Amino acid sequence: MKLDMYINYKGNCREAFLFYEQYLGGKITSIATFRQLPENANISEERKDEIMHAEIEIGGTALMGADIPHAEPMRSAYLSLTLDSIEEAEKIYALLSDRGEIFMKMEETFFAHRFAMLRDRFGTSWMLLHRK
Repeated sequence: MKLDMYINYKGNCREAFLFYEQYLGGKITSIATFRQLPENANISEERKDEIMHAEIEIGGTALMGADIPHAEPMRSAYLSLTLDSIEEAEKIYALLSDRGEIFMKMEETFFAHRFAMLRDRFGTSWMLLHRK
């Protein structure tokens, strides 16, 4: 058994996955657009280049996603990213919090050298952790 995550994006799945590939060391393993559906699929022309299904591997875990017009930002669920150093935690925090929403700023806690909670500009919620 394996548990993976699937996130619906409001039209910015490709942008999010390319960002995660570039800055989080992820590897996009597949991208399919609605244009690839059979001709009889009832998809409007303006949606055909949106992501029907994409997969990226980050830290040995698969994250999947799609563009869904009425998708809402993640609520009450987080992708938790454990980082190897304070410097790496602060770097990733700066990247993900840029144009995002910070729920708990990056700081030292009783359980971590660095910990933060935020939602990035794509609507994905993250917990960042560098353990003590």
